[in-house]
Amino acid sequence: MDFRFSEKEDLLRKSVREFAENEIPTKIEAMEETGEFPTELLEPMGKLGITGVITPPEYGGVGLGYVARTIVLEELGRVCAAMPMAMQVHHMACANINDYGTDAQRGKYLPPLAKGETMGCVAVTDPTGGSDVVGMKTTAELKGDKYVLNGRKCFITNSHTSDFWVVIAKTEEGAKGLSAFIVDKDTPGARVGRKENKFGLRGANTGELVFDDCEVPRENLLGQEGGGLAVAIKTISETGRTGMAAVGLGILTAVYEEACKFASERTLYGKPISSLQAIQFYLAEIFSQLEICRLLCYRASWLRDQNMRCDNEAALAKYYTCEAAANAAKKAIEIHGAYGIMREYRIQRLLRDAMVTIPSGGTAEIAKVVLARAALAPFKTKS
Repeated sequence: MDFRFSEKEDLLRKSVREFAENEIPTKIEAMEETGEFPTELLEPMGKLGITGVITPPEYGGVGLGYVARTIVLEELGRVCAAMPMAMQVHHMACANINDYGTDAQRGKYLPPLAKGETMGCVAVTDPTGGSDVVGMKTTAELKGDKYVLNGRKCFITNSHTSDFWVVIAKTEEGAKGLSAFIVDKDTPGARVGRKENKFGLRGANTGELVFDDCEVPRENLLGQEGGGLAVAIKTISETGRTGMAAVGLGILTAVYEEACKFASERTLYGKPISSLQAIQFYLAEIFSQLEICRLLCYRASWLRDQNMRCDNEAALAKYYTCEAAANAAKKAIEIHGAYGIMREYRIQRLLRDAMVTIPSGGTAEIAKVVLARAALAPFKTKS
């Protein structure tokens, strides 16, 4: 096995790191105050290939794949995790349309996403519960040459910053009764609802989408009628979970750097606290978690690039990395002592951001269900 990154991937990491360090810090305070994504950064992100990293070149992207995407999200998350959170959902919409769209749909919707002219948005979760996808209440009824959508979606990332949304709705009862649609935000009967006021990942705009007799053209059906569950599950398992894992990895990288920097500079008893064994043990645990999570995240993305099944690996990467980021941030706050809970120190933001990643993009409990199924599979008796 070769664990080395390619020259192109190393250059991508360098370019994204420079962009993140130079352009994002001045936006963080406003993001924390307003919860809004700095959309003025979309155009330069498009030119760097961030917005179109997994979109094929024929549709305006750079088509570098999922390992490259993880590099991008990790580097953005190292500076501010709200940025890759918004981008990873953006990439989910790109994957939806590329994997299931018609040539006409790809030609219309992928180029503006790839170029950073708008943000991608995927709306699956109903107020009835995100994990119970089949139990959603949002409906779509075919009337003539249009589908009429009614219902409400909640906790939707990029809800208020996207010009069109990939929406999963119920066309019939049961698992085969869900369908996916591309809904332009200016469609009569479609509107944005409330904006959520999250305590972490503040710059990743999150809110509601509301549909009230919203008439969507039949040609905006994404994939086949009744194929919405497959659209949702494939995108969540392959693109959403690898994306959330990368967001967690970026946070974990930042936690490691902040903890080591503070421990090396903070002096007690006439020497840096990094010389104290208790602090060293904390740093060793954070460093160990970072190395483990890097392997998990990049393995899942590599499998996706090889068109190999990665649902178990992606679930493990997402679950383990997001939990590890939160645990590491807590340890880093303890290393900081009283400084760790002060707003001017970024470590408190890293803990808040890490906590929000745990239920996002699929809860830890659902990931455990996937992993338990994988663990038990070799021991199932044949009937």
